[in-house]
Amino acid sequence: MKAVIQRVKKAGVEVGGDIISRIGSGFLVLLGVTHGDTEKAASALADKIVKLRVFEDEGGKMNRSLGDIGGEILVVSQFTLYADCRKGRRPSFIDAAPPEEGNRLYEYFCQCLKDMGFPPEKGIFGAKMLVSLENDGPVTIILEKESA
Repeated sequence: MKAVIQRVKKAGVEVGGDIISRIGSGFLVLLGVTHGDTEKAASALADKIVKLRVFEDEGGKMNRSLGDIGGEILVVSQFTLYADCRKGRRPSFIDAAPPEEGNRLYEYFCQCLKDMGFPPEKGIFGAKMLVSLENDGPVTIILEKESA
């Protein structure tokens, strides 16, 4: 399981011309699921993200977590995080989990965030989405949790 976390001032998702979700300060999380990923990995990744201390304190140091700042979270499923571009010029997505499993673990990950007190805004799994963001910093972090 792989997540690209972007610290944002604001972010949103549009589908078919309609804004379906938006947040203020917090995290935009692009989440990729691969073969063999588990609920345990999803839970551990959610925990790591909500406790990640990348928001600035009074001294300007990255020392605060999402909860410390009262931040929001937007999660967008992104199977393309598992693109394999080693051969040729067209990516292979064979390392991405099948859609049913990817969606199940995406929803489980979002439920974990909700259970931790951070109910996420979400994209629509499998939809063509227009994702907008104002990256704060910019701060972009890639996290990976091995299947357990």
